[in-house]
Amino acid sequence: MQKIFVTGISTGVGKTVASAIITEALKADYWKPIQSGDLDQTDSDTVKNLISNDQTTILPSSYELTTAMSPHAAAEIDGLKIDRFHIKEPKTDKNLVIEGAGGLLVPLNDEDTMFDIIMPEYKVIVVSKHYLGSINHSLLTIGWLQNKGYDVSVLFNGNENPHTENIILHKTGVSLVGRINEEPKIDKEVIAKYAGQFKHILETL
Repeated sequence: MQKIFVTGISTGVGKTVASAIITEALKADYWKPIQSGDLDQTDSDTVKNLISNDQTTILPSSYELTTAMSPHAAAEIDGLKIDRFHIKEPKTDKNLVIEGAGGLLVPLNDEDTMFDIIMPEYKVIVVSKHYLGSINHSLLTIGWLQNKGYDVSVLFNGNENPHTENIILHKTGVSLVGRINEEPKIDKEVIAKYAGQFKHILETL
């Protein structure tokens, strides 16, 4: 069974949409360890509403924080301190998609970052959205993971940009999952379309 951790080069780059696509493609279970922000419409809710298969289980988050801020700050506002040892991977006999919060080095507390909950056996998919500065952010994120020994792939979000995509792939040598083009809207049909496109590559990571 595969365990895939989805991270991004920054916040707001499309991790949740990517996670929904990967979850749908693999009929995997989905887990967002730390959720912060609007708890009436969480990323877990978004994934649940975007997938079509009836085999996925949306697993409960370890922490649900009420403010859309870095986890360490959101936890402080809620009168909590995040303990990374409290973040325990749920048991499942299916593939598992784990969605991080923000980027790789987002702090959980004064000592730990999001990176510290990525287990050695996880395969990591980095979502890279095209914007000015995204090459630097992509190379830093991917390079950090590679230096720590992780199996890394990249999923681009945004219409084709060969100058950006080619240099990232050339400099890192990572596998390419594919690209999510800019869509008029994101719904179940769009998620299913990309899940079909990416299914083979995801199964063979």
